[in-house]
Amino acid sequence: MKKRSIVIIVVAASAVIVLCFVGLIVVIGLTEGGDYQFEGFGSKVAVVELYGQIYDSKSFVRQMNKWDNNSAVKAIVIDINSPGGGVAASQEMYDAILKVREGGKLVVASMSSVAASGGYYVACAADKIVANPGTLTGSIGVILSFPTAKKLFDKIGVRWETVKSGDLKAVGSYSRPMSAEEERMLKAVVDDSYEQFVEAVSEGRDRPKEEIYPLADGSIFTGRQAYNLGLVDTLGSFQDAVSLAGEMVGLGSDPDTIKERRKSPGLFDVLSGGLKVAEKITDLELGQPGLLYLYQ
Repeated sequence: MKKRSIVIIVVAASAVIVLCFVGLIVVIGLTEGGDYQFEGFGSKVAVVELYGQIYDSKSFVRQMNKWDNNSAVKAIVIDINSPGGGVAASQEMYDAILKVREGGKLVVASMSSVAASGGYYVACAADKIVANPGTLTGSIGVILSFPTAKKLFDKIGVRWETVKSGDLKAVGSYSRPMSAEEERMLKAVVDDSYEQFVEAVSEGRDRPKEEIYPLADGSIFTGRQAYNLGLVDTLGSFQDAVSLAGEMVGLGSDPDTIKERRKSPGLFDVLSGGLKVAEKITDLELGQPGLLYLYQ
């Protein structure tokens, strides 16, 4: 009789442990880096970070999709500290925010030290923009640049031979200055990208393009100046942005927040990550012409 009771107790205890484990798994999310994170219960505001120059949109877009598909997340705050970067990557982030909003979730952009050019472009997709009074923002415009080294090559006796299918095929060559025809073509590309930026600001701020053009000469503004110019909705800190998001979705001014936790990088991660960044910087700043929404 005692043995049977012990067996029943052990089985019951094992069942409880299994159920607790299964329940824990239900509220645990698997991050990109392979770490598990406890998400807890109840409605939350998710935080997605956008730090540094914009080279790649994949991680940002993945996180936006993740929180968009999480029913416990009622709003997303984008924490921006970026001078911008690649045009296409900035546009992909912008589109990812619009997709979340179209699905019914609120998005608030919070500007930290810098949210300029591409950083501001991304913010314009949000429902509301919050900036610190001293945030550097604006820089609405496009840059396309590349180096030439003809005089250096001539000095050291290096010749650059090129066979091309058309007069404009070798645009951006190191070995010679731009031709007038190449400059006209690149200017047209820059102008079109500029128009896309102005359109994004116009739509995001719900203002006609004619009101945006005078502000879109590459000028930078403080957060307070941007507020007075209607480029942001309110002044405040990151926590103010979280409070605003919480209040707008009925979670109060102190909502629970959640964001991805990444595993601590090992030596290999640091080295390989550094190489990837170096490659991207080379592509954007030292390589062939690249369109940039970048405050420099």
